[in-house]
Amino acid sequence: MPFNPWFVFLLVSIAWFAYLSVRRADLLAAIFLALAFTILIFVFPPELADGPNTEGIRDAFWQAFSTLPKVSGMDVATLSIILLIGIFLLLAIGMPLGFASGFLAVLVLYLRFGPDVLFRSFGTGPFSVLSQRIYGLMTDYVIISVPLFIFMASLLERSGLARDMYNALNVWLSRTRGGIALVTAIMAIIMAAMSGIIGGEVVLLGLIALPQMLRLGYNQNLAIGTICASGSLGTMIPPSIVLIIYGLVTETSIQALFTAAFVPGFILAACYLIYIVVRTQLNPSLAPLPPEQEGDLVGWAKPVRFLAFLVILVAGAAAVAAVLVFLQSTFGARSTGLFLPDPRTDAIALVGAAAILMALVFAVIGPGRVREAWEMGKGLVAPLIVVFVVLGSIYGGVTGITEAAGMGVVAVLVFIVLRGEFTWRLFYQSLQRTFKSTGTILMVTIGATALAGAYSIAGGPAYVANLITGADLAPFIVILIMMGIFLVLGALMDWVGIVLLVMPVFLPIILKLDLGMTATEARIWFGILFCVNMQVSFLSPPFGPAAFYLKSVAPPHITLPDIFKGFLPFIGLQLFVLMLVLIFPQLTQVFL
Repeated sequence: MPFNPWFVFLLVSIAWFAYLSVRRADLLAAIFLALAFTILIFVFPPELADGPNTEGIRDAFWQAFSTLPKVSGMDVATLSIILLIGIFLLLAIGMPLGFASGFLAVLVLYLRFGPDVLFRSFGTGPFSVLSQRIYGLMTDYVIISVPLFIFMASLLERSGLARDMYNALNVWLSRTRGGIALVTAIMAIIMAAMSGIIGGEVVLLGLIALPQMLRLGYNQNLAIGTICASGSLGTMIPPSIVLIIYGLVTETSIQALFTAAFVPGFILAACYLIYIVVRTQLNPSLAPLPPEQEGDLVGWAKPVRFLAFLVILVAGAAAVAAVLVFLQSTFGARSTGLFLPDPRTDAIALVGAAAILMALVFAVIGPGRVREAWEMGKGLVAPLIVVFVVLGSIYGGVTGITEAAGMGVVAVLVFIVLRGEFTWRLFYQSLQRTFKSTGTILMVTIGATALAGAYSIAGGPAYVANLITGADLAPFIVILIMMGIFLVLGALMDWVGIVLLVMPVFLPIILKLDLGMTATEARIWFGILFCVNMQVSFLSPPFGPAAFYLKSVAPPHITLPDIFKGFLPFIGLQLFVLMLVLIFPQLTQVFL
């Protein structure tokens, strides 16, 4: 073939982009792509010729284009093999998943439909379908909740709310065997119910809890496993960002997913807590008790104060509920109370109940002990209010997911201001972290959506579905194979890419299987199974992200192999819960 300047330019461009990606120079790679895109605008579309006079360049390009091999009509089986090899190869050389997916999407369209779809028919046909799919996902109102939840988590990390919550929990459980580990797990559960983010939780717990557990002589593996496993609960406990993206991709009700995830999520959290208690009781040397200090409460003194604090919380919740019922009945459309038919009578009854509870606790326990109880537990109040604002708004039908996320951000900001911790530096750093995390998610989302769309247009999902259903395997075996694929992929790539790339292929197969449930129930159940799988992926070697989050703040003597070693018992608990949800789908339907 004679010398072709276009091929030289194309090869140099691909090589330069690959080099930038391997060197993790994402900014330079993005600039390079922007420049290349600008050139394409002036070279490809003839209708933009009234700009700079590029007729000679365009003629040279189309002449070079005519020499391209006219590949088209490649069968789906070959395409599937090329995709499978290509995605692992590109990830192995260090190319970001978003760019790798976008490149493979273009390759699929080229091999399936020929070069005309990329150049002469650019923006029409398959490309039009892809652009509409990406635009629809990016403009979905619910996706706004993702940066809002990330922003909320970033604010929590940089404020003193989390540290005060840890100190309050530590007051109640400090003299319990394994108490610091229990405090860490409970704090992670509360933070998961606040924001649904995992990276910040693991880092925060690594900064607060790990030094204290190591100082008190806790077993290193137990400390590491507790922090990373419980810090990853944000993928399971609502409001989980994993469930939000799954709902957007599969067009499943996100509120139904949140409701379905409630029981499995808290079963997994309970497994962590039970494991810590049982393990430390069987082997007390794993979690030595801290030395007694002067002024420590002994006997029934601490439980009595804890009971008083719970009564204060219940009375406060009743008073707030009374105010809300009164305002909704006066200025809103509420026509019934929470417990009584008349909303105003219901509000009066709630206020009366709160007053009676407070009077009883003051009379029985005494004002001094009640004040002590409040001082010991007040660090829990702000986080619990944020949880109530977010989850109460969603489950109570007051707002949607996005509005609840916005209300949660406002609630956290209000508490930070009231505590006198607000600074513009804190605000700026939180926004910076939010933009970085959101940009990463969106980059992967666009690339993976393009690849999933291109593969769907090429007939890939139908091919895979027919291949699996034609094998005449039992539905349970098919699902087990899918779970195995999720576990393997989860150890190698990010959850965003998995949900965007794999769900368009697997979900139609699930809907075709005879599972004894409706299509909606199957979508929800499969989404919860996927989330439990992603729990395992956050701890799975060699690329479990929780390990790298903790390593960034861990003492130098703790190595990555040490961290992964501490994960093993908790991965076993996650697989146990995965089997429970797999065998008993009813666990996801308790509150539906």
